[in-house]
Amino acid sequence: MKIISWIIALGLIAGFMAKLFMPLGRIGIIKTTFLGLAGALMGECISSLFGWGSITGFNFPSLLISVLGAIILIYIYII
Repeated sequence: MKIISWIIALGLIAGFMAKLFMPLGRIGIIKTTFLGLAGALMGECISSLFGWGSITGFNFPSLLISVLGAIILIYIYII
């Protein structure tokens, strides 16, 4: 249960921070959390591909990778 809670918390924080950098308008907390989770998955794939690291837990590098992945997703969605 602890792992699920930090995954949801990481997704929520990453989605909220990505929305600050790339506004999407008014979307709810559930969509924000899913945006952060999807961003975490995308960020994990990209950072592992380039050898920059991976998501290891609820820490700053993992949060940074998740936020960058969510920003990329928002950018793709806007285009």
